[in-house]
Amino acid sequence: MNSREYAEHFSQKKELVANMSNPEIQIYNTMSRAKETFKPLTPGKVTMYVCGPTVYDLIHIGNARPLIFFDVVRRFLSRMYEVTYVVNFTDVDDKLIRRAEETGSTVPELAEQNIADFLKDAQSLKVQPATLHPRVTENMDEIIAFINELVERDFAYESGGDVYFRTAKFPDYGKLSHQHLDELQYGKRIDVDERKENPQDFVLWKAAKPGEIYWTSPWGEGRPGWHIECSTMARKYLGDTIDIHGGGMDLTFPHHECEIAQSEALTGKPFANYWLHNAFINMNNEKMSKSLGNVVNVRELVSRNSPESIRYLMLSTHYRNPLNFTDEGLKQAQNGVERIANCKANLEHVLKNVPAGSAEDADSGALERVEAIRNEFYAKMADDFNTPDAITAMFELVNEANGAMASGAAPVGLLRRMEEILQEMDSILGILPEGNDELLDEEVERLIQERTEARKARNFARADEIRDTLVSLGIILEDTPQGVRWKRK
Repeated sequence: MNSREYAEHFSQKKELVANMSNPEIQIYNTMSRAKETFKPLTPGKVTMYVCGPTVYDLIHIGNARPLIFFDVVRRFLSRMYEVTYVVNFTDVDDKLIRRAEETGSTVPELAEQNIADFLKDAQSLKVQPATLHPRVTENMDEIIAFINELVERDFAYESGGDVYFRTAKFPDYGKLSHQHLDELQYGKRIDVDERKENPQDFVLWKAAKPGEIYWTSPWGEGRPGWHIECSTMARKYLGDTIDIHGGGMDLTFPHHECEIAQSEALTGKPFANYWLHNAFINMNNEKMSKSLGNVVNVRELVSRNSPESIRYLMLSTHYRNPLNFTDEGLKQAQNGVERIANCKANLEHVLKNVPAGSAEDADSGALERVEAIRNEFYAKMADDFNTPDAITAMFELVNEANGAMASGAAPVGLLRRMEEILQEMDSILGILPEGNDELLDEEVERLIQERTEARKARNFARADEIRDTLVSLGIILEDTPQGVRWKRK
């Protein structure tokens, strides 16, 4: 295959994957409890809404799983579609009011600080910014208008300054969580309130208590309930029906169930065509909870671990399965990250030192194997965003690349294509370090220590791999009777 044929061949391959005509994307829809072929409402475009944080505190590791997973979903879909991705901020809520009182702050001040912290922590996890981050307080007029229309249509009623949704008037209430109203345990799952016509009715508008932040409405001074906020913002920014609505599985009921009821009661249209929910995180085989003291915030976690290892660990378990988060798991994840990063660094080093005028020819059989791995990666991602198997495909490519480089006679075109595909895969998963051209001193020392331990364990392949990586990054090692010395080129 000459250089012209090589370029044409892979241009066609890239176009095929960009269009994703084969394979089709399959999404497990919580509504149907089955995988369904993804068909967006508008060809070439996707609307996606994921429930964001209530900004009363720093986000914790439980918040990080949907943050990372839906970031990957958005990255993957963006290779084929124009994606409008909305993640909201709940910036007024009971928790914010209590925390503001405890800290002597105001609700707006507290929200502003925690939104800034959220954006900083999300960036530290390499999460790309959403298309829009709307706030509840910026959409109060639309929320009040939404509630008022529900009242006018008799789907909602005022009682004592509060406004409630009549769940009995919406026959499909419970269709997402597959619960029936007569099966709900009132007083356990739902607060019993004498002001309600029925115990299962949920609040749309809360009358303000003395000293609380409030907005003026037709029902008096108050603020919105939690569920109505997302319905209003999703409709305002994405339309009556959206393609994908996502969040943690704990939001399935009551939050998403209530969103469906109030939205579909108002519009008469499906609220979302596909519902995605990620499973819970356990910490060291225990349920994560404040009472157990095992809730770790993202800022603390990133201070002790690389963001790549955190993303790797999050994506190494399928999003619909519970994830056990452990220090040992993070260590193994870091090893996996380094193995892929070492391969990429070695590829870049080899390609950087290719003699000028070298031909781009490549063995067609080897290229076919590499393209098959690439196609497998996309097939796994298209199969309900199977990130564990996508990572496995990434390692298959690493094995091919390491073998090609070890031969010492790998065609330049093959190595260049391997490096390109590796970068392409990572543009979706985000598990490779960025700006790794120059390691910090402490990182060099850590790798040297790992190499020393590998040699003691007679794992010479790993020791040589680390040495080659350091050499490719301009680090010269010298083994002496006093230990290993190093210097930069």
